[in-house]
Amino acid sequence: MKLATLKNQTRDGLLVVVNRAMTHCIAVPNIADTMQQLLDNWHQLETPLQAVYHALNQGEIEGIPFEPHRCESPLPRAYHWADGSAYVNHVELVRRARGADMPQSFWHDPLMYQGGSDMFIGPCDDIVFSSQEWGIDFEAEVAVITDDVPMGCSVEQSEQTIRLLMLVNDVSLRGLIPAELGKGFGFYQSKPSSAFSPVAVTPDELGDAWREGKLHLAMHSYYNDELFGCPDAGCDMTFNFYQLIAHAAKTRALGAGTIIGSGTISNKQGTEHGSAISEGGLGYSCIAELRMIETIRDGQPTTSFMRFGDRVKIEMLDSHGISLFGAIEQKVVQN
Repeated sequence: MKLATLKNQTRDGLLVVVNRAMTHCIAVPNIADTMQQLLDNWHQLETPLQAVYHALNQGEIEGIPFEPHRCESPLPRAYHWADGSAYVNHVELVRRARGADMPQSFWHDPLMYQGGSDMFIGPCDDIVFSSQEWGIDFEAEVAVITDDVPMGCSVEQSEQTIRLLMLVNDVSLRGLIPAELGKGFGFYQSKPSSAFSPVAVTPDELGDAWREGKLHLAMHSYYNDELFGCPDAGCDMTFNFYQLIAHAAKTRALGAGTIIGSGTISNKQGTEHGSAISEGGLGYSCIAELRMIETIRDGQPTTSFMRFGDRVKIEMLDSHGISLFGAIEQKVVQN
């Protein structure tokens, strides 16, 4: 299935079923009004929702035109949002650029932080800040939404808890991160609201691309209309989503509607740390990673972070070049 949330006069929006081609959608108030309501009752509501999805794809019901700019993030707010750092190449780059060694534990014990989830940005909404000196950056990621996950859930058990997948722009303020981490208490101001793709999809929609807890497709990031990166989300992912969920649930149960992010997608591309699109490589999923390469190579970065008026587009295509989740398309504007 493909599902989305349309903006309305409520905080949680209106759940709609979207056809596979993402041209039409239909509300299902007789089944569930919101995405969270669906997730809370997934086992009872999945079958009637699948019937609507089938009818919509077969043209048996018409629906209304699907317009991504009318969408909230699939969950406009969530009880729990935890972002991992599954691509250890990205972590290694960050530390190497500032001259720090990377502990060996990072290769077998995932990094994860709990982010703010009381309100997310819509996939086509502006990114609004009062200062561009904060080091505004995008981060292209994949995320899963889970059902209830019991505390102590094993890696094997966690496979059965994934209900939906979507894309993420984990907006980061790089200029604020060092001081916050220096306090020893983690991210807060440097990790503002994130945005998610217009559409969330069930794993079966992804076919063979979804296997072993990884999504094996390229993540396309465009910065001011130029391709910035297209790394494979299934490549160089040290920890798969099953492992990330089990890690998050080690000391607590996770409620239905928990979002778990992959962290910035990062490929080595057969080199030590990967290379830019302009150099024939697969590029990067955030500006910080390019700046790290520049620092390692030249002693200092030359690419600036996002400025007011800059635009980012994040999208994933299937093997036929068709968008799977719709595109996150955002512009940085001044508050």
